Amino acid sequence: MKRFLVAFSLSFFVSSLSFAQIDLKTIAVVKLTKSEAITVKQVKNEAEQYVKADLIQKNNGRPPTADELSKALQSLTPADKLQVLNLMINEKLTLQAAERDKITISENEINQQINTLRSQLAQNIGRQPTDAEFSLAIRNQMGVELPAFRDMLRRQGLMEKYLVAKKQSVLNGFKEPTEEEILAEYKLRETQLVRPRTVRFSMIEIPYGTDNAAKARARELADRLIREIGGNPAKFDEAVVRGQTPNSGYRAGDGGYLPMTPQAQAAAGKDFIDTAFSLKQGEVSKLIENTRSYQIFKITESLEKKDLALDDIYQLGGVRLPDGRTVNMTIKDYIYNGLLQQRQTEALQKATQELVVELRRGNPFTIDENLLNW
Repeated sequence: MKRFLVAFSLSFFVSSLSFAQIDLKTIAVVKLTKSEAITVKQVKNEAEQYVKADLIQKNNGRPPTADELSKALQSLTPADKLQVLNLMINEKLTLQAAERDKITISENEINQQINTLRSQLAQNIGRQPTDAEFSLAIRNQMGVELPAFRDMLRRQGLMEKYLVAKKQSVLNGFKEPTEEEILAEYKLRETQLVRPRTVRFSMIEIPYGTDNAAKARARELADRLIREIGGNPAKFDEAVVRGQTPNSGYRAGDGGYLPMTPQAQAAAGKDFIDTAFSLKQGEVSKLIENTRSYQIFKITESLEKKDLALDDIYQLGGVRLPDGRTVNMTIKDYIYNGLLQQRQTEALQKATQELVVELRRGNPFTIDENLLNW
């Protein structure tokens, strides 16, 4: 038995050493202006990041479990791995070309992008995030730590600058959507452009903690508020004003628009939806309990289902832009922006493909495809 255990240990050690040696092997060399090696380990790490990002998107923001990630990595084919490797080669070729042509990106530019992301997170959680919260959000959404994310932003920024510098005419070579094209798209999607029954509400929310004592205190406050309001809209409004002062013990204010949809019910809860759509404008709800808080609300606006025309508002409450701003947008604006974005994307893809072909001309790289069978 002892000899068997020694033999097994040696076998495992040799096997592990063999894998480590394979990871250190050079699978590709990029040599546009200088020689840069890409190892098997680097391709594995990059493939893992792509797989993580894909799983996070499929999971609606939830990071993958170790088992999910392992299965997804094991399902990668040599063609998948080659695709990842080619993306890495394209990146190194572009970065070498940018360095050759003296295109740079400053720390201030990277900080501006970081601050934009911080502002977006602040809007989502209702306050400025701490450094630890922001780092956790980056890890959960991107699958990397903050320093690696900053380096990712630096590389992407350099590649974008180089692309703009070399392919400006292609990037700007698309036409804006015409009135006729907007109308044609509207007719194509007319049956989908419907506003469901919708209410707007003002809400009082009494959050409770994880322990029974905190929940009991929150329930006591919620019961007191319900008795005080007594279904009176004016009393509700007075309680909302008090809830906007420090140390009130609860949050209060405009809750925005709530459509009668399965998605809204999943987010707000069936009891909340059923109650909201049983009330008339101006009426106050009963006490609602969800998994985080007690809630009392008043319907401030009630809208019936409507087929939307070109001049109607696309989304009540406004549309959140990538920079964090919220703007009102008509159906016409929405269709125009959608068509414009599609053409910008097509121009970007064309410019990128042209640049990659130019950078790869003359094969300034080598690949050992035998090392893709890991």
